[in-house]
Amino acid sequence: MERVLKDDAIDEKGERARMASFVGAMAIADLVKTTLGPKGMDKILQSTGRGRSVTVTNDGATILKSLHIDSPAAKVLVDISKVQDDEVGDGTTSVVVLAGELLREAEKLVNMKIHPMTIIAGFRMAADCARNALLQRTMDNKENTDKFRADLMNIAMTTLSSKILSQDKEYFAELAVDAVLRLKGSTNLEAIQILKKPGGSLRDSFLDEGFILDKKIGIGQPKRIENAKILVANTAMDTDKVKIYGARVRVDSMSKVADIEAAEKQKMREKVQKIIAHGINCFVNRQLIYNFPEELFADVGILAIEHADFEGIERLALVTGGEIASTFDNPESVKLGHCKVIEEIMIGEDRLIHFSGVKMGQACSIVLRGASEHVLDEAERSLHDALCVLSQTVNDTRVLFGGGWPEMVMAKEVDELARKTPGKKSHAIDAFSRALQAIPTTIADNAGLDSAELISQLRAEHHKENCTAGIDVITGSVGDMQKLGIQESFKVKQAILLSATEAAEMILRVDEIITCAPRRREDRM
Repeated sequence: MERVLKDDAIDEKGERARMASFVGAMAIADLVKTTLGPKGMDKILQSTGRGRSVTVTNDGATILKSLHIDSPAAKVLVDISKVQDDEVGDGTTSVVVLAGELLREAEKLVNMKIHPMTIIAGFRMAADCARNALLQRTMDNKENTDKFRADLMNIAMTTLSSKILSQDKEYFAELAVDAVLRLKGSTNLEAIQILKKPGGSLRDSFLDEGFILDKKIGIGQPKRIENAKILVANTAMDTDKVKIYGARVRVDSMSKVADIEAAEKQKMREKVQKIIAHGINCFVNRQLIYNFPEELFADVGILAIEHADFEGIERLALVTGGEIASTFDNPESVKLGHCKVIEEIMIGEDRLIHFSGVKMGQACSIVLRGASEHVLDEAERSLHDALCVLSQTVNDTRVLFGGGWPEMVMAKEVDELARKTPGKKSHAIDAFSRALQAIPTTIADNAGLDSAELISQLRAEHHKENCTAGIDVITGSVGDMQKLGIQESFKVKQAILLSATEAAEMILRVDEIITCAPRRREDRM
C-alpha cells in the first residue's frame, strides 16, 4: 500500500481522534474551572522569557491567552474565550467550563454508540430551547432611570465579586457605572482612561472627569493654561544635529562648524515659528523636544509636552477633538484640540498633567492605586471586564438574575424538552441539561460547599412558579437572588450559551487528526 503522508506525519482516525480532542478540551476546561465564581482561586502565570514576568490573575481569557497549547481541540476553547472577552468582556471562564462539560457529556453518549451528528442535532434543539427560556425571563428597566442605574450597579457588583476588587465592590461598581453612564450609550471605551499608580490602598482609587496625561510640565513653562488650544503632533523636534547617517562633513576651520550649527538652529527656529503660527498655547509631541525648541516655546508662553506615550497621544487627540499633525505648512488644514484648563496635579509622589473640560464631554480617567504592580494589573483587568459588560448592557438593557439562576432555569426547560422528544436525540438534550447544571455545581464546589445537596435543593425550588432562587456563596445556602441583588447581563449569558454550544459542536464533528511532518533542515555541509 502506498503511503500518502510523509514518514513523520501522524494520522489519528475515528475513536482515537475523538478521544484525543475530548481529552484536550476537557483538560483546558478543568484548568480554569477553579477560577469560576465569587470564591474562585487565582493562578500565577510565569513567563520563561527575559525578565520572567509574573502575572497573578483569575480572568479566564488572560490565563488561556498566556498558554502555549499543542492540542487542536484545546485551541478551539482558547479562541472562544478570546472572542467572549472581545465581544462582551466577561464570562470568559464560564464559556470554557460549559463547553468542557458539554464535551464530557458527549463523550458518554459517543461511548453509548450514539452518532455525533445525532448528538449535535440534540444540542442545537436544546440550545434554542434554553435561549428562549432566558428570553421569557429577562427584565428590562430602561424606561426607569433609577431602577436601571440600580440594575447596572448590581451587574457591576456581580462581575467584580469574583475578582480582586470584591472587597470594595460597591466602591468600584460606583466608579464603573459613573464612567459608563458618561459615555451616553457609546461602547467606545477609549474615552475611559485607566491610570495605574502604585502606592496607597485600592480604596484610594478615584474617578476624575477629563483626561490625565502621565507627564511632567517642563521647566520655565506655564503651570496652568485656561481655554487651551492644543496642537497634537508626531514630529521630530530634536534636529540639532546633521541626521544624514553615513554622511561626513569636512571643514577647514572651527568657524565653519559654528556656521553649520547656526544653520541647524535657524532651521529649528523656522519650524517652531510655523508651529507657533497656528495660534496655539499648548503643544503635545509624541517624540522628544530638545532644549532649544522648548526654550523658544517657553518664551512665547506655550506649554510644550514631549514624549507623550503613544496610546496617550492617540487618546488625547480623540478626547480633545483634535487630530495628530506631522506637517505645519498650512495651519488652516490642521484640526486643533480644545479644553478649558490644563494644570499640573499630584497623585502620590508623581506629578501629572490634567486636562479638564475637554471637547469630548464623556471622557474621564480612573486612577487606580494599590500595593504593587501585580495588584494594579489585576485590578485593571477586573475593572475593564466590568466596564465592558456595563457598556454592552447600556445598549442591550435586558438583565437576568445571577448566582446559577439562569442555568437552572435553562436546565429545567431543556429537561422538559427531552421528555417530549422521541428517539436518540432525547439523550443528547438530557445531556445538555446536565452540562448546564455544571456551572452552579462548580460555583458551589469552589466555595467549598456541598454541591450535590445545594443543586438538588435548587432544582426543587425551581419547580415553583416565578422562582428567583440561586446559590448564595456567602451563607452557603440557597438564596433569593432578587433580595441579594445578584444580576447579570442577558447579552453575556446568551454569548456564553451560543459560543459554548458551537465550540462543542465543532470538536464533536472531528473524526480524524492529521499532524503534518515537520520540515527538515537540509544539512549544509
